[in-house]
Amino acid sequence: MSSILIEKQDASERIPYRFTFGADGQVVDIVNDIYRALLKPGLRTTEDTISLHYTPQAIFRVRTVSRCSASIPGHGEAILATSFASSSSSRLVTGSGDNNARIFDTDTGTPFQTLKGHTSWVLVASWSPDDTTIATGSMDNTVRLWNPQSGQLLGQPLKGHTKWITSLAWEPHHLRQSSTLQRLASSSKDSTVRIWDSKSQRTDLVLSGHKSSVSCVRWGGTGTIYTASHDKTIKLWDSTKGTLISTLTAHAHWVNHLALSTDFVLRTAYHDHTGSIPPSDHEKTAKAKQRFETAATINNTLTERLVTASDDCTIYLWSPPSSPASNTSIKPIARLLGHQKQVNHVTFSPSGTLIASSSFDNHIKLWNATTGAFLFTLRGHVAP
Repeated sequence: MSSILIEKQDASERIPYRFTFGADGQVVDIVNDIYRALLKPGLRTTEDTISLHYTPQAIFRVRTVSRCSASIPGHGEAILATSFASSSSSRLVTGSGDNNARIFDTDTGTPFQTLKGHTSWVLVASWSPDDTTIATGSMDNTVRLWNPQSGQLLGQPLKGHTKWITSLAWEPHHLRQSSTLQRLASSSKDSTVRIWDSKSQRTDLVLSGHKSSVSCVRWGGTGTIYTASHDKTIKLWDSTKGTLISTLTAHAHWVNHLALSTDFVLRTAYHDHTGSIPPSDHEKTAKAKQRFETAATINNTLTERLVTASDDCTIYLWSPPSSPASNTSIKPIARLLGHQKQVNHVTFSPSGTLIASSSFDNHIKLWNATTGAFLFTLRGHVAP
């Protein structure tokens, strides 16, 4: 089947494909052949008509990491946050304990700009989906916006939080109400999440409901905001009204981190490997929406999966509905067990097919993002 699809493409543009079979709410990856995936386990017989879904995969070729390609000096203290530009990996912004953020040119391995202004550690940094703004959050309780080309501060610091900033999330490009309006969500140790209008630099909404520090925030492609907290819960919010939609309760300790299966396409918006940028704002929005829907569609259903990591040494995989009703009870679809200590970070692969988790047990584990099945452990680190 792959050969038939590839033959229709130009040799320079050939794309690998992933084949899946879905029935009765179950999704099965066709890894080798139909016999071993469907017939041998008894999911289908030779008398059945089998419909397969095919999805184009990333064409990037990953080279083996055998040595450090570059070491770029600049910061005077530990680096606490990193974020690649939305358009490419040629630019990298970093936040540090020296109170500065820096932009580096990763192609040449040289510093590009220094973002000075924070009065304490820069804990988080995030590049806007349209690549025009960098947001940084600090121990000084402020969020600052920067021009990535000039390195200049845009307007005044965004003040409102009473404790330090723990996470930042930009509104997905295809959900923006206008080409000039960019909204940003910031979570804080003060147990709240604030939604900022980056143009007027004022608070649009305050999401208050958590009883302890909000450790992570994500802005989903369907308009739902997801927050994880040290009160052991994950909350879903309506990004338009600022109202609570649902509370997910499964973890027995702090929820340290969460990730969405669509994080990559939401972060990169209309930017792709071709480097071509649509000429008009309408076309940019359309392309960003099309990329999101392609990444989030499973068996013709828009599904944005969620994974959460906790100090209870477990990971939960969730599949919230695309338009959840208020107070909807949502149960996890899988509990991922294997780490021996607190799990501090989780992320989906750009294709959305794998989950990687890191823990204080010094190990990184890979999981199947559809079923939550354990794949293998990456060992080598000697400290958390």
